[in-house]
Amino acid sequence: MTSKFKIAIFGLGGVGGYFGGKLAANFSNSKDTEIIFIARGKNEKAIKSNGLKLVTSQGEQIIHPAIVTSRPGRMGFVDLVICCVKSYDLETSIESLKPCVNDNTIILPLLNGVDATERIEKIVSQAEVWEGCVYIISRLIAPGIVKESGSINVLYFGSEQGTKEKLEHVETLFKSAGINAHLSDNILRTLWEKFLFISPLATLTSYLDLCVGDIVRNKQHKELLLNLLNEIKKIADAKKISLSENIIQKTLDKISSLPYETTSSMHSDFQRGNKAEVNSLTAYAIELGRELSVPTPYYEKLLVGLKEKLVRL
Repeated sequence: MTSKFKIAIFGLGGVGGYFGGKLAANFSNSKDTEIIFIARGKNEKAIKSNGLKLVTSQGEQIIHPAIVTSRPGRMGFVDLVICCVKSYDLETSIESLKPCVNDNTIILPLLNGVDATERIEKIVSQAEVWEGCVYIISRLIAPGIVKESGSINVLYFGSEQGTKEKLEHVETLFKSAGINAHLSDNILRTLWEKFLFISPLATLTSYLDLCVGDIVRNKQHKELLLNLLNEIKKIADAKKISLSENIIQKTLDKISSLPYETTSSMHSDFQRGNKAEVNSLTAYAIELGRELSVPTPYYEKLLVGLKEKLVRL
């Protein structure tokens, strides 16, 4: 008898709650696949008591995964960890995973930023660490309740060193759960195109304390957004990352097509007085720029303002 393919969702916020919820709903009675939620605090308690409520444009679902725990060490070895924690919690989160990671374990980070894989590999060298990113508007609106809105909910993943058989198996699992997943043959380009999208958007919505609609409909704000996009593009060029043709205009069009009231998760964290991913989404662009001799004056100016906001939180 073969053991089940164990998938752990680490971080049950907007991203982990949506994709983990879709997986848990699909594989609830599976003989081959087991879904585990790693959650903490009020979120863990709510999901254990009432299940995870996933609210989408298709309606509401109450989802009960096989296991909900805040202690990864009690799960035994897992085959796949989908890591959806905030970037500032990445190192401590991965440290806690060590007891359930072995040579057969895959770790797929779905974080904002472009350096998650490198950071994970420094902590758990034995695991097969892939790369991934998502485009989705989804929020944890209360403990155990995740709401997805908008029309963008796509997951890209891949690995230059990953096993082809494993990559294709995971893609099949995602698709069977109704997830719009794509195995990318150039995941670095995909990651950087996401970074070009999310880094300027998160930085500017947080700095201006405005939603997307207010930014793209204001000439000065839109010009500032374009300057940030250009700085990221120049950094990618310096790193020899081949982005798709007309990527800046395509990204600007994508941002402009978002619902008026859309904002970034970093902006939402600022509004709630929570920790924010300023280091991975804003400061990291400046660090890379300095390493590659690419000037980033607009990022530098906005980072000063964001740090002042952080001091006041």
